[in-house]
Amino acid sequence: MIIKKFVGKTEEEAVAAARKELGDSVVIMNVKAVERKGLRAIFRARQTEVTVALEEENDTLKTVRREQASAPVKKEPVPVPLKKLSAGNGAPSEDFSYENALDPEDRISIEKKLDNLQSLLMTRFQQSEAERENTAGRKVNSDSEGGSEEEKQEETGPEEITEQQRFLRLLYNTMLESEVDEKYANQIVNDVDVSGQSNLPIDYILENIYQKMILKFGRAQGIVSAEGGPKIVIFMGPTGVGKTTTIAKIASSYAVEEKKKVALLTADTYRIAAVEQLRTYANILEVPFRVIYSEGEVREAVREFVSYDYIFVDTMGHSHKNEEQLGHMKKLYEALQETGDCQTFLVLSATTKYRDLLKIVSTYEDVADFQLIFTKLDETAAMGNLLNMKMFTGKPVAFVTNGQNVPSDIEQFNPQKTVKQILSIKQEKS
Repeated sequence: MIIKKFVGKTEEEAVAAARKELGDSVVIMNVKAVERKGLRAIFRARQTEVTVALEEENDTLKTVRREQASAPVKKEPVPVPLKKLSAGNGAPSEDFSYENALDPEDRISIEKKLDNLQSLLMTRFQQSEAERENTAGRKVNSDSEGGSEEEKQEETGPEEITEQQRFLRLLYNTMLESEVDEKYANQIVNDVDVSGQSNLPIDYILENIYQKMILKFGRAQGIVSAEGGPKIVIFMGPTGVGKTTTIAKIASSYAVEEKKKVALLTADTYRIAAVEQLRTYANILEVPFRVIYSEGEVREAVREFVSYDYIFVDTMGHSHKNEEQLGHMKKLYEALQETGDCQTFLVLSATTKYRDLLKIVSTYEDVADFQLIFTKLDETAAMGNLLNMKMFTGKPVAFVTNGQNVPSDIEQFNPQKTVKQILSIKQEKS
């Protein structure tokens, strides 16, 4: 893993310098303001320091730089920031870009950001240590009445593991409590080698695991505006995950905050309530709304809103086991792909069982390339499925929702926040 710091006049300038040197795969770990020192500091503008990380692959950094230098320059479309209305006066908050997605209290150094998490884990670690010592004490007392020295040595078992290994085991068990798949938890823990390093600081191990988990999540592209014509944003997902409400939240942000021209389409004619729900949102936002009854109507609907910035499409929600409806979904997706620049999001509920999520995403992978949206984060204490699905599919998590309020209860995915929740899970009261 490569971890470096870059300084610039603005956050954007520092991030640009990081990507120029390390490539676009860097993950922003921390952003903080740097105060200049000395008497002349009052005459100089503050600078911004960005800490980035890059997980080393088989190619060296030198190879990455050489390939970047020889590759033609390509202008990438810029993701349009998604704003969120505050719950109070309705004033817009700061933009939700990936690098700017931290809460104010999180925009400090990694060490301070992990203080509370480390305290919680250390408390649990000390408790487990005390239990282990009590167990060992009881065993010594029970064996003290008899038995030879050789018998006692045989009963002692293998050499005792180190404090660092026990702490890694605690982190591993904490991931499992957060419902991280065992094989993914093993991958992350096995990346940290503590063998023969009894003097390795516990906080270093925690920070290393924390950074590796953030790198596993990676960076989501989000919704990217089209260079010419409208951007067609397609939302797929099973029934009951809050897909229609999620579309309303995102459409509200673009229509109200960004002042973009937005149109809403729905092909979810299987549920009349879904059509009326989206129609109601469209009336509130004062944006056009159309119902698509067949693949043949797709081209006509897109042509009608060719001057718009975004066309949000709600597809039919159905069981991943319903092959007939899945066939209709494929035809609709192919028809939309033919009409213009499309981007697809698969909406999943964080409360769905892991085994069912595996089947759902496997089914939709046969239909489209997608980014992930997780809903109902407020209804679960275990965030492990977000990491499970990212590692299983390789698809980035773009947005998460944590309530029913439109448009406030949605935000771009924040891997730092989610990793802290995974590693600091609190047991629910019985």
